[in-house]
Amino acid sequence: MNAPAKIEADWGDPPWKIDFAPPSALIPSDVDFAVIGGGFTGLSAAAWLRRSDPAKSVAVFEAKRIGAGASGRTGGMALAESAAGDLAGLGDVLAGLKKIFEEFGIESEISLPGALEIARTGKPLVNSRIDWRDSGHLHAVAEAPGGTLDPGKVVAGLARAAHERGALICENAPIAKVEWRDRPLLHVDGSDHGTVRAGKILFATNALSLELSGIQPNGMGARVTLAVATEPLGQQALGALGLDEDKPFYTADLPYLWGRTFTDGSTIWGGGLVSAAGSSGLSSVSIHSPEAAALFASLENRVRGLHPVLKNVRFTHEWGGPILFRQSWTPVFDWHLESKRQAIVLGAFAGHGVVLSSYLGCWAAEALLDRRALPAWGKFE
Repeated sequence: MNAPAKIEADWGDPPWKIDFAPPSALIPSDVDFAVIGGGFTGLSAAAWLRRSDPAKSVAVFEAKRIGAGASGRTGGMALAESAAGDLAGLGDVLAGLKKIFEEFGIESEISLPGALEIARTGKPLVNSRIDWRDSGHLHAVAEAPGGTLDPGKVVAGLARAAHERGALICENAPIAKVEWRDRPLLHVDGSDHGTVRAGKILFATNALSLELSGIQPNGMGARVTLAVATEPLGQQALGALGLDEDKPFYTADLPYLWGRTFTDGSTIWGGGLVSAAGSSGLSSVSIHSPEAAALFASLENRVRGLHPVLKNVRFTHEWGGPILFRQSWTPVFDWHLESKRQAIVLGAFAGHGVVLSSYLGCWAAEALLDRRALPAWGKFE
């Protein structure tokens, strides 16, 4: 099996920070549960495994540092359901996420006032002041459950919860390959220790390491999605934009645009995808490449043209993060194709991972403990 590429991407820096760094951990020779990937999914699963069965050992293997992939570089929009809508047995993901945060004492700055669907056609909502120019007139046409959170605080909180409950978090420890034996053998790239035997495994790498996790490129779309942040605007400007209620938004038609306000009064806007050949290509994508630079320029010009209060706005941050889609728009949540119910693969959230990743990470932990079945909708296609 091919080794995953090391994450050396130049994806820029978002406006939030991850204020927790796990202490250095020696690579264990044997572990009951190995979690590959130190983002929302992997960290929530590790914390939940230790909460549910403290007698079992858990180790998280992160290729670089916690939150270096999609989790630390998302926009922080908390949306209900999946990109494919509600799924059988999924449950209330927003309520579930809040319970997870309460269980682990995570201060996430989560706010759930609703999310606005905006479009160039359709009847505008009476109580919305959004009236923008972007390939036509953009108005809010519907409202859905949702809101926002601080991704940096969530990554830090989940990592702290996992560490405090006894999970090892091994940073700069990419898994190069897995040998499928009665007890799988993980090869840690660059480690003096070399290999780790694991009872069961969770692959939580999403758009990265597709070959390692068994997610084949067929029917998949791995991209780097782009976002920008502005300087703080002030309450009057936010009111003029119709964003003073702190409700995030996303378009229901094309060209696609999404956004939100941040805690300091700045605004975050996203749109545009940078393509690459397979998961190994994503790690080499740079936001300073000609393709990305052109997309950033286009996005910033679009934002400045939306409303007069944004005409001369200053942009303070540009960043990108990996995202994975599949044709059905449902997440992958299934047993690894090469394992005998030894490993679960979880990913392909298609932009809904802020809530789904942590929520389903805890579900995956219960499945690894043989306490819950996997859903039918998550099977490999």
